[in-house]
Amino acid sequence: MDIKVLGIETSCDETSAAVILNGRKVLSNVISSQIDIHKKFGGVVPEVASRKHVEAVCNVVKQALDEAGLSFKDIDVIAATYGPGLVGALLVGLSYAKGLALSLNKPFIGVNHIEGHISANYIAHTNLEPPFVCLVVSGGHTHLVYVKDYGEYEIIGRTRDDAAGEAYDKVARAIGLGYPGGPLIDKLAKEGDKNAIKFPRAYLEDESFDFSFSGLKSAVLNYLNKMNMQGLEINRADVAASFQQSVVEVLVDKSITAAKYKGVDTLCIAGGVASNSELRNQLEKRCKKEGIRFLYPNTILCTDNAAMIACAGYYDYIKYGPSKLSLNAVASLKIGERCE
Repeated sequence: MDIKVLGIETSCDETSAAVILNGRKVLSNVISSQIDIHKKFGGVVPEVASRKHVEAVCNVVKQALDEAGLSFKDIDVIAATYGPGLVGALLVGLSYAKGLALSLNKPFIGVNHIEGHISANYIAHTNLEPPFVCLVVSGGHTHLVYVKDYGEYEIIGRTRDDAAGEAYDKVARAIGLGYPGGPLIDKLAKEGDKNAIKFPRAYLEDESFDFSFSGLKSAVLNYLNKMNMQGLEINRADVAASFQQSVVEVLVDKSITAAKYKGVDTLCIAGGVASNSELRNQLEKRCKKEGIRFLYPNTILCTDNAAMIACAGYYDYIKYGPSKLSLNAVASLKIGERCE
């Protein structure tokens, strides 16, 4: 029997709604971004994000249904992100989805945002099946995850401080690029020499799959301060390229090692930084050399979107059944953690 899932995503600064058929086929995926609003602040302002979600969510859901050619009565399951993320923002989409499910007498399923990012690969690659290893890398998260089965995850590595995307944003701000930093550094780095400046690579203990980017961020800031104090010209393109190489090198090395450690032949990436061109290029080359299949979603599915939430919601619903309507937002929800 076909199952149509309406997904709703409001974990940060994108209001999104999507309709997915049987977990894989995208019937619609509408995203209303707040980037232009938060640019002037240099980052996301939680209270502003929450208010904008309240203003946008009804229209975004309506547009998603219209583009799918469906009405509320045609939807079988309603899914929404309940964590991790900004708690005020999460509550907007979660409350809307629960109210909708109650009024329509439809099952509701709460979805883990990070698991949604991983599930974006199922949409992009319809023949993908677990098990595989996935590098989840974004502004708020850097995880290496072993996907045992649908809805079953083992974290084998995570950041101990800054996420990779967070480091990108802070370095971009320091060299005057603005927000969001990831795409801007990726673009500028193409004009620079990635070997011009020797920034540190944090590999941590032997055999550790964890990450650390705070030291790298500090090293870049110290370099910029030293150059300014000495009155020397800063080549921003070289800084961007050298910083990016330090991040990418560690991400690639640990991801390849993790795939080998788990004995899988498929490595996926997900999250906003997964659209980084240098990360994709270097992973593709290394995976080809190592005989590992390398997969990634398209750029739209790397950003926060409701299609990935509807996809994860479909598999969670099939495996675990509906969530309780008492489910609350959990700002620090972990991968594999299920709350009721």
